[in-house]
Amino acid sequence: MNTRVKRISIDASVAGGRPCIRSTRMRVSDVLALLASGASHDEILSDYPYLEAEDITAALSYAASQADHLVIGAAA
Repeated sequence: MNTRVKRISIDASVAGGRPCIRSTRMRVSDVLALLASGASHDEILSDYPYLEAEDITAALSYAASQADHLVIGAAA
């Protein structure tokens, strides 16, 4: 596992078991939504002072790893 993704925690008792940043209640999806809405890394870090720059990168890395899945094609 990539060290960035080690910053992501999954705990059934926190945020409904959704992936969060370092055991906080800040979900990976929250960080991704902020980025998708146009927020800069600096804006996110300013608005959420408990986050670190590496947390944002970890959220992106985690999302990328979830999007990379095996594609099974039909036999020719």
